[in-house]
Amino acid sequence: MENLANIAYLVSAVFFIFGLKGLSSPKTARRGNILASIGMLLAIVVTLFDKDIIDPTLIIVGVTVGGAIGAYSAKKVQMTAMPQMVAIFNGLGGGASALVAMAEFFRMVGQPEINVSITLVLSLLIGTVTFTGSFIAFGKLQGFLKSAPVSFPMQQLLNILLFVVVAVLGALFVLDPAVANPLLVIAIIAAALGILLVIPIGGADMPVVISLLNSYSGMAAAMTGFVLSNNVLIIAGALVGASGLILTNIMCVAMNRSLANVLFGKVGVAEGMGPVGEKKHVTRYTPDDALVVLENASSVIIVPGYGLAAAQAQHVMQETASLLSDNGVKVSYAIHPVAGRMPGHMNVLLAEANVPYDDLYEMDAINDDFQNTDVSLVVGANDVVNPAARYKKESVLYGMPILNVDHAGTVMIVKRSLSPGFAGEDNELFYDEKTMMVFGDAKKILTDIANLLKSS
Repeated sequence: MENLANIAYLVSAVFFIFGLKGLSSPKTARRGNILASIGMLLAIVVTLFDKDIIDPTLIIVGVTVGGAIGAYSAKKVQMTAMPQMVAIFNGLGGGASALVAMAEFFRMVGQPEINVSITLVLSLLIGTVTFTGSFIAFGKLQGFLKSAPVSFPMQQLLNILLFVVVAVLGALFVLDPAVANPLLVIAIIAAALGILLVIPIGGADMPVVISLLNSYSGMAAAMTGFVLSNNVLIIAGALVGASGLILTNIMCVAMNRSLANVLFGKVGVAEGMGPVGEKKHVTRYTPDDALVVLENASSVIIVPGYGLAAAQAQHVMQETASLLSDNGVKVSYAIHPVAGRMPGHMNVLLAEANVPYDDLYEMDAINDDFQNTDVSLVVGANDVVNPAARYKKESVLYGMPILNVDHAGTVMIVKRSLSPGFAGEDNELFYDEKTMMVFGDAKKILTDIANLLKSS
């Protein structure tokens, strides 16, 4: 029976691996999710039989209720709230790992072996940090908490001291696992650390934070897998942890910053907090003006940002793009790795609007095309197109690779106001002579343009 269970766990792990591979592309992401779900269902069923659970009623009820809540949440969540939902899921995953590890400790008969004691401490630490840190990230994204970095004197020193205390308490527990008090204190300190590690991170770095917390949740699950001696949990957790770290590194490279700089640099302020360039000249245009330029263009590159998600304008944007294509205009989408508030936010948003996958291009693949493009249409993006990143050394954006929208013949920006992005850096592109600023709600502006295209 044990060999059969291990084979089933191996099959489940294969589903996880292929599911993770599917998530690497928008074309295969849906299939990847299905494969990973099948793998998890198989793992749950095998565990019920392998662990000789006599009455699995509560587990079945939990799976059914939890699955229903998850399905309903995923179905109803708006694209603007997708990062918040991911943050919550990360937090719940970390919290679940910590609780399961603690429950297993109190269920044990006799003292745990040293390897179990070490992984139990790590699971409790990482899982609790993930839990509280993720909910702080949720609060910042949702607007319950201030998006700007929150810091105080000697904050980093306090974090270091708390980690030292955790290390000492962890060592004491490993030496004498019969005493549970160190674990309870570790849980309390870890909860505080989760808060302290995330509050100094501003809105500009939220994509990195989301992917890092995702990695933490995986590592916590893997540690709990060692506590439970459950191979599939170890594999699944390790896969999530490793992929999360890889994604975090990709996000950091996209921003041309180190992970340490993100965690301790206090970059990013709340939208609207920076200068807005009131004394600079801005040329305002109407949807009618935009129509003339778009109709006479031979090529258009659309650059989506968080403002597109906030306006829920992805469907009408795709309708506008289709109408332009029908008129012989070559339309492409340029995706910056950190556009939006979580990794892949724009890909998910555009997939919901049924944008053809072949029309989506990552920054490195399309950046050189802007110089040969008639119009770059920027909808709700800001920091990822700000030229200050190229030369302004005192700017928090300095060194971050951006989309070269200013190299196009005409830059058309649809935006509510001149407010800066999350980095708080005023965007000089707004005041460029070849920039057309079309102010207003993105959904309304694009709807007006689409209607004009239909009637022209």
